[in-house]
Amino acid sequence: MLQEYRNILVPMDGSDEAELALEKAIEVAKRNQAHIDLLNILDTKQYSYNYSGLIDGDVIYKMSEDAQKYLEEIVTKAKTNDNFEDIDIHVRFGSPKTVIAQDFPAEHHNDLIMIGATGLNAVERVLVGSVTEYVNRHALPDVLVVKTKLDNHTSLEK
Repeated sequence: MLQEYRNILVPMDGSDEAELALEKAIEVAKRNQAHIDLLNILDTKQYSYNYSGLIDGDVIYKMSEDAQKYLEEIVTKAKTNDNFEDIDIHVRFGSPKTVIAQDFPAEHHNDLIMIGATGLNAVERVLVGSVTEYVNRHALPDVLVVKTKLDNHTSLEK
């Protein structure tokens, strides 16, 4: 029996790897008539360290606005280039690790997380481990870690 996924979470952080994960998620969603949730997480703790603890409402609002715009551009591309419509965007504040692995999937009933092998934050990877590694170990739903482009994999249909 083949696993059918109905609600796929794709965390987006602006990295090439996240965009690869979305490309593959769209193909999986098309085959399964599934829904995709795009999620961008704003880690205000990380930003407050960069600004010496001084992060105010205007900065948070601007960060949220920028994240929303980024996700809207991605959805437009998915609808135009991939003819895929069943996609929603979400912006959350908090720790990317726990929001992706536990909080968001519990709220939105995701049955698959498709995540890029690495993201943008090299410092966090070195100091405390990658978000992908954490999600892979602690996520509530299944996790698929995307490492290659669609045209770089060997077909299973041969």
